[in-house]
Amino acid sequence: MMRFATDVDASAGRGGYAEAREAGRLMHECRERINRLINGASPDHVVFTLNGTDSLNIAIKGLVIQGMRNHAITTWMAHNSVLRPLNALAERGHMEQTRLPCDPKTGLVDPDDIARAITPHTRLVAIVHGSNVSGTLMPLREIGAICRERGVPLLVDAAQTAGHVPIDVREMNIDLLAMPGHKGLMGPLGTGVLYIRPGLEEQMRTMREGGTGSLSESDVQPLNMPDKFEAGSQNAIGVAGLSAGVQWILEQGVEHLWEHEEELINHMLQRLDEDDMPGLRLVGPPDFQNRCGVFSIVIDGIEPNELSAILEDEFSVLTRAGFHCAPLAHRTLGTDRLGGTTRISFGAFNSEAEVDVLCDALREICGEYAATSAPS
Repeated sequence: MMRFATDVDASAGRGGYAEAREAGRLMHECRERINRLINGASPDHVVFTLNGTDSLNIAIKGLVIQGMRNHAITTWMAHNSVLRPLNALAERGHMEQTRLPCDPKTGLVDPDDIARAITPHTRLVAIVHGSNVSGTLMPLREIGAICRERGVPLLVDAAQTAGHVPIDVREMNIDLLAMPGHKGLMGPLGTGVLYIRPGLEEQMRTMREGGTGSLSESDVQPLNMPDKFEAGSQNAIGVAGLSAGVQWILEQGVEHLWEHEEELINHMLQRLDEDDMPGLRLVGPPDFQNRCGVFSIVIDGIEPNELSAILEDEFSVLTRAGFHCAPLAHRTLGTDRLGGTTRISFGAFNSEAEVDVLCDALREICGEYAATSAPS
């Protein structure tokens, strides 16, 4: 990003001079890297967005057919970046929606429930790949097979999994993949990506129109990809940072990074299974199956925000407490009445030693609370 700011600092497609050409090259290079990471069909179908929420809005609202009956399916584990756009469309009379319940212990949705919920008016199925509350990994292959067989576009929210978990959009029958740049893809804030399966863009309307640097002689939005969905000058310096992050992931191998995260997950589960953490409860899948590196915990008698503050102030462990922009997920898991949970997330640069620091801290906190709350 420093190199872009000092040596390039131009808008791609807005000039024929060297800096503008270099900006265009860097943008395309990032598309190619992301396309390779997810095994997409075309780099031109990698659309740059403002963030993951923007990607989801473009996908959801782009599939609405004006003047026709539209129906969408999602689950109770969805993030507000899916729930709120669907609610807004429903309030305006543009969308009917089905929100499928999930297992209160694991957070998993039954693929058969999705199959039963599909109607002739279903325009999309929107599924979170990895829950940002419980770490639940949804059965995407089964869901994707159902959606492809029924001819319904599958939109996947990969906010917690892109760059962490191997994703193959073609093998998994994913039609739309929404990703924030600043999480597992290791780019800066203010970047996002929407992958659109070739051909599906013809069924989607645009959410904004404007200059693209292409077909400037026309006063209507171009239909070619990715320009159809990229009105205005892009966050080129952010894309330069995103590209570097994705390149590092490709060099390491996302499979290798996932193996490392699996080791951390297993180590965390083993430590949490110890008997010296009275009052602590793990929310979500109790074992390694169907789980990514996101953990939510509660300790009886300690509010999530208080626990998060203790972990930071006394042990330098950074977490997030509350409802995590996923209120229905907390209702599913029964943590809404507790004020949510305290969430811990793992990444490529964490180690088992850091997991031990966290778990030792939790054991100490549980022990201190048990001692102070014990009857005298």
